[in-house]
Amino acid sequence: MLKKYTYFVGMSSDSHKAGFVSIVGKPNAGKSTLMNTLIGERLSIITSKAQTTRHRIKGIISGEDFQIIYSDTPGIIQPKYELQENMMRFVQSSLIDADLILWIVELGEKMDSEIKLIRNISQAEIPVVLIINKIDLSKGTQLNDKLAYWREQVQDTSVKEIIPVSALHKTNIDQVMTVILEQLPLHPAYFPKDSLTDKPERFFAAEIIREKILENYKKEVPYSSEVVISEFHEEADIIRIRAEIYVERKSQKGILIGKQGAALKKVGTEARIEMEQFFQKKVYLEQFVKVEPDWRKKQGKLKRFGYSN
Repeated sequence: MLKKYTYFVGMSSDSHKAGFVSIVGKPNAGKSTLMNTLIGERLSIITSKAQTTRHRIKGIISGEDFQIIYSDTPGIIQPKYELQENMMRFVQSSLIDADLILWIVELGEKMDSEIKLIRNISQAEIPVVLIINKIDLSKGTQLNDKLAYWREQVQDTSVKEIIPVSALHKTNIDQVMTVILEQLPLHPAYFPKDSLTDKPERFFAAEIIREKILENYKKEVPYSSEVVISEFHEEADIIRIRAEIYVERKSQKGILIGKQGAALKKVGTEARIEMEQFFQKKVYLEQFVKVEPDWRKKQGKLKRFGYSN
C-alpha cells in the first residue's frame, strides 16, 4: 500500500469523520482527473481515450479529524462483452458501500439511458453531489443554462448540491471538499492515516504501462491490451520490474512491438520515466508481449488479470 504524509484541518478532535466517496459518470467526464485533484496525487491514469479506467481505484486522503476514501470507477456504459460487464460490476460495488456519491457530468452532457441509472441510484438514501465538470470550456450563458437544466433533472432526488468545477484547473475544488466533509458520517478512520491507496505498487506499475499504450497506439490495440506485472523486486536503489503485455491477436502483437521493436521501446522508455517519478526510485523495466486470444471475453482470464470484486 502506498503511503503519504497526512495534512490537518481545523475540526474538533471529538468529531472525526470518515467515509467512502464514489466518483461515477460516463467515460471521459473527468472522474480520474477529479480524484487526482482532490487527493493531490496522480493515482489514476488519464488519457483522451474513453474507458481508460478499468478498475475501481481507491485514493485516500486524511486529516487530523477526517478520512475520505475516494473510488475512481470505470465510465458507465452499456457493456458489450465480459470485460465491460466486470467493469460495470466495479461501479456497482463502489455504490454499495458509498457514504456519498460524486456524480460527474461534462458541461455539454444531458440525461440519457446510461445516466438514468445514476439518477435512479440518486433517489435512494445515499446523498449525491452532482459535479458539472469542464466549466473552463463554457461560453456565454452555457454554464447558467446547464445549471438550470440539471436542477430540473434532479428534483425530488437525493442530490444535495450541484457544483460546477474544472477538475483540470482546480476551480471550485475547495467547495467540493467542504460539501464532502459536511456529508460524511462520524466514524473512526478506516485506514492508517498515512495511507494513500489500497492498491499495491505493482498495480500502478501496470497502469502506467497501460497508459503509455493508450497514448501511443490507435484503434483496437489499446483496448485489446492488458498489462500484468510478473516480477516486482524493490532493492535499496532500484526497482526491477518484469511486465507482460497481453493482446488478443498476433497482428496486434506486431503493431505493439513495431519495426525492430521501436514502438515497444518507446512505451518502455516513457513508462520507466513515469515510474521513476511515481516511485521516487530508479526503475529497470523489461517488457514481453504475449497473445491471449479473446481474453476480454473469458471470465477465467479476466479473474487472472484482476477483474473480480
